[in-house]
Amino acid sequence: MTVSIRTRIAASLLAASTTLALSLSAPLLAQDLPAHPTPQQQTPAPAPQQLAPLQQPAPAPAQTPANDEPITTIKVQANEVNLIFTVTDKKGRFIPNLKQDSFGLLDDGRPPVRVINYTLARNLPLRVGILLDTSSSIRQRFQFEQQSAVEFLLQVLHLNDRAFVAGFDIQLDVAQGFTNNVDLLNQGISKLRPGGGTALYDNLYKACHEQMLTLRDTVAVRRALVLVSDGDDNYSRALQTDAIKECQRAETTVYSISTNISPSKDRGDEVLKAISEATGGQAFFPVKLEDVAVGFHNIEEELRSQYSLIYTPAEFQNNGAFRTIYLQARDPRYHVRAKKGYFAPRPLQ
Repeated sequence: MTVSIRTRIAASLLAASTTLALSLSAPLLAQDLPAHPTPQQQTPAPAPQQLAPLQQPAPAPAQTPANDEPITTIKVQANEVNLIFTVTDKKGRFIPNLKQDSFGLLDDGRPPVRVINYTLARNLPLRVGILLDTSSSIRQRFQFEQQSAVEFLLQVLHLNDRAFVAGFDIQLDVAQGFTNNVDLLNQGISKLRPGGGTALYDNLYKACHEQMLTLRDTVAVRRALVLVSDGDDNYSRALQTDAIKECQRAETTVYSISTNISPSKDRGDEVLKAISEATGGQAFFPVKLEDVAVGFHNIEEELRSQYSLIYTPAEFQNNGAFRTIYLQARDPRYHVRAKKGYFAPRPLQ
């Protein structure tokens, strides 16, 4: 690192600290970042020693400590961001009960104006979709995937949660819309049949656009999509970037479970990984058929081990622009997994 870069970083940290001292009386993370990067741009990670803690605002609204039962009816305004994230150690084990000042945050290159709520997210209502690849390439293992999906829903759905199930080849088949009734979801999964080509990008886009983006929850919720596929696409008109952007617009975390259990890996694995990482999720790559169920179990465990951070971003505008998110643990032993950014709402017509 050159002297000039060190000087710029030091100046940015000082400016952020001064600004937040006036409003929150506590510094946040600051770094010299591009003001308007695209969704695909990657931001170099700052060193842990550059991070300043996220402090509670003063005066603060009612907050729930991370080690207590969270409030499940937190209302979110249009100019507030509900950031769901996961923290693991270097061995992938979930880290619970971290306090708010364990993290530093940048939204579109700037510290947030105000932190509104910080809590464990395990009891926030869940809106989850199961998206099963029903193309002819997965015919031999499809029944096992159906069974694993049903078991996942039995374990993950609580009273205030809702789920939908869909299959796709060249078309999207929503076998059961959003419901809390596991029997109906089971019947929907059982009706799906394999066959046809694969339009992964088209149907991922469509699932987020028609199912997730149309949700009208007035309280904070978590939106997740479990994509079970080999990642191959031979029919879509949409691009991979189109599908990722629509997931980001719908504020949906995508978890992928690969159905490619052959020793040789192909481009499909990279596709699943790219989609999941861009949305704050994770991709799982089974080495045998039984590991598909393990992937569902790992997703279930993660959904009950997440944090929720609701904040007001700085210089926010309802202009439909993409805003980057950078969240990092101040302790270098911990890894934070969160979405790379989000699209601001468009102005009302």
